[in-house]
Amino acid sequence: MELRNDNKTNTSMFRSIDWMTIVLYMALVIMGAISIYAASYDFDNASIFSFQEFSGKQITWIGLSLIIGCGILLIDYRIYESYAYPIYIGMLLLLVVTIFIAPDIKGSRSWLVFGPVSLQPAEFAKFATALALAKLFSSYNFVLNHKASNYFRALIIIFLPIILILMQKETGSALVYISLIFVLYREGMSGMVLFSMVCAIAYFVITVKYSMPLIMGIPNGEFIVFVLIILVFIGMLILFCKDLIVARNIFIGYLVSIGIIYVLSLFDIQINGRIYFLSTLIAALVYTSISMFRHRIDKHLITIGFVIVSVVFMFSTNYVFNNVLQPHQQNRIKVTLGTIEDTRSVGYNVNQSKIAIGSGGVTGKGFLNGTQTTLKYVPEQHTDFIFCTIGEEHGFVGSVTVLIIYLALILRIIYLAERQRTAFGRVYAYCVASYLILHLSINIGMVIGLCPVIGIPLPFFSYGGSALWGFTILLFILLRIDASRKERRD
Repeated sequence: MELRNDNKTNTSMFRSIDWMTIVLYMALVIMGAISIYAASYDFDNASIFSFQEFSGKQITWIGLSLIIGCGILLIDYRIYESYAYPIYIGMLLLLVVTIFIAPDIKGSRSWLVFGPVSLQPAEFAKFATALALAKLFSSYNFVLNHKASNYFRALIIIFLPIILILMQKETGSALVYISLIFVLYREGMSGMVLFSMVCAIAYFVITVKYSMPLIMGIPNGEFIVFVLIILVFIGMLILFCKDLIVARNIFIGYLVSIGIIYVLSLFDIQINGRIYFLSTLIAALVYTSISMFRHRIDKHLITIGFVIVSVVFMFSTNYVFNNVLQPHQQNRIKVTLGTIEDTRSVGYNVNQSKIAIGSGGVTGKGFLNGTQTTLKYVPEQHTDFIFCTIGEEHGFVGSVTVLIIYLALILRIIYLAERQRTAFGRVYAYCVASYLILHLSINIGMVIGLCPVIGIPLPFFSYGGSALWGFTILLFILLRIDASRKERRD
């Protein structure tokens, strides 16, 4: 009798699986294997299925991924929630062990080698972190904005794997976990945090890119960032604090000070820009503080803190860039920002990748007809730079088609997230979507030269068993949770 019930449950579960997501998944992994064959193709190549070729190995990984996926679907969905924390702790311990026993491969200690097979624990820590974060949000009476400690608990879950992966000297894999901030935003985190992240990126890029020449005795970048901070300050007073009077007075004060500087310049009296901006900002902050105490507008305190942190961040940018980042990381950022031209060493991959994509035109050169690809101008093209193979052989049409499939998969995952009946299922689904969005954005960005090269694979496309298995586990756990949504209640 129990056997019949189990069979009935399994049959019902397989009927409830979102097959559209599986179709999109299969389309990507198959297209990825074909692209890997094209990227590693030479005139003496064997069959696409040969285990001697990267494509043959990838097809093997795909087959094993499907077995793993089917196994995940057969496991009771309650297991994932019940054992979320033990799985997370186990993966953290594995990350710690990896630091000490992994061999040094290109300066990174992030791969565990088992004979001919190498696995990267950081890829599997993604699903464990997603499970732990989802478990936290499904806790009784857990609401992100009710207590500051709730933010702390969520950030601890996110940043512990980041710290351990950074200790493995694997910066790219660590940055992926930052994408989980978007999950916190979905669950009630203030939009001010995302706004702060955007400002931080803008301040960093401008400060580094425009370090010379000087305006008012300070670098161009510093001058521009000071102006941006002032504009953001006034904008927050208007839109966030709803204090038009303070915003107006500060704006008028800056207009007057600019007029004074102009008059002084007529008499060849130069004002140091750093002293000017700091003194006027301090005066504006003091004035805002007085208004805060007088009218008891608490949001003024957030605005004041934001401005102070922005100034400190700006001054620390050059120190971090020059003293914390490694020389190869500095060069990659400089190449991306266009401050240096280096098409023979650091910028070689990106330059050749852009040539390959550009040469594909609208419809591409055809399968196995890409000269950049077949002549191996792009190193490691079958891994992080696999997208330029698509661009060269299938052109704009092929590239857009692949991006549309990715977009369809991400939108489908968001749809699955919104139809979940529990916080656990919803949060986990958004974790999966966040990982995919960041991976896709950064990988495509670095292939076309918009982002620094940090070694992030294209999900389901790039060669490698660890990344493919990691994303397969992520996706199929979601499918298993979603298939049982009708049995669950908040």
